[in-house]
Amino acid sequence: MRVTLQDIAKAAGVSPATVDRVLNNRDGVRFRTREMVLDAARRLGYVTDVSDPSAAVMPPARLRFVLPAGPNAFMAELAGQIERQGAARGDTIVTLDQIEGFNPGTLAAFLQEMDDRTDGVGLVALDHPLVRQAIRDLALRGKKVVTLVSDIHNVPRIAYVGIDNRQAGRLAGYVMGRLLGEARQAKVALFAGSLSYRGHQEREMGFRHILHEEFPHLQIVELREMLDDRAKARAEALILLDRHPDLAAIYNIGAGNSGIGQALKEAGRAASVLFVGHDATAGNKSLLLDGTLDAVIDQNPRVEAREALATLAATARGTSHVPVPPRIAVIFRENLPDD
Repeated sequence: MRVTLQDIAKAAGVSPATVDRVLNNRDGVRFRTREMVLDAARRLGYVTDVSDPSAAVMPPARLRFVLPAGPNAFMAELAGQIERQGAARGDTIVTLDQIEGFNPGTLAAFLQEMDDRTDGVGLVALDHPLVRQAIRDLALRGKKVVTLVSDIHNVPRIAYVGIDNRQAGRLAGYVMGRLLGEARQAKVALFAGSLSYRGHQEREMGFRHILHEEFPHLQIVELREMLDDRAKARAEALILLDRHPDLAAIYNIGAGNSGIGQALKEAGRAASVLFVGHDATAGNKSLLLDGTLDAVIDQNPRVEAREALATLAATARGTSHVPVPPRIAVIFRENLPDD
């Protein structure tokens, strides 16, 4: 089993923070304390040569990230951020896997077969009994788990890194209600990637709650799951628009905005149907610029990657890092971000 800072701290009778300072050759530690820490590190097999303190730098943490594969542009951006930031850190070896995103059996089997040399695992988790059990088994094997983007409860994960999805759904409903106004009854449709993701369930719940509380004149007439498939999103949206010629607005909880946008344009309804989605991806920026999308609720993949890496790397070193939650932002055509 991998020796941690806590193991060395216990053997030397000091704090993990002191061990971290000694092993990284930082100032502020008395000579005798430094010798005790280095001796403990040698006895535990953490370092083999303590004659030079600089040789006691900790080995890199082996981290594994598991993200859903497919056309979801936000997930692609998150994957790129994890790879780039992981390579730049120097204290981690990062492996990233993208697997079929809507099959809990596939995800659970992948987690069960995880290499024993892995120190920490970050994943976008489906909320399913098979996945929950696979995460529990990882924890029993000593692997630290962080959930990203969509959380999963009642499992021994060390942290969730992502936005408050219920708050994001409420924000989407608030934006929609304010933009539509209170002059008339109006029909609203919901699209989701998959409600197997707790994050999508929470967004739907938050959206429904604020409409009920503050905009009761808005009536939800449809809820459709698209599995982030653009072609399916287009087809379902065309059916929806034909069935409800008086549809006032669409809220898309997940990916597939390009398919919905294409349907709105084909039906000649892009200017008349209010459209709210998530994430300021390149494709969504284009839809905002041409007026098809009216607003997106954005989360920052750069921050999520940074905080997940820092949390897992710190835990592998026997210390801790409290992740900073990414901010939720409303993006319109007039305030498009640069990155």
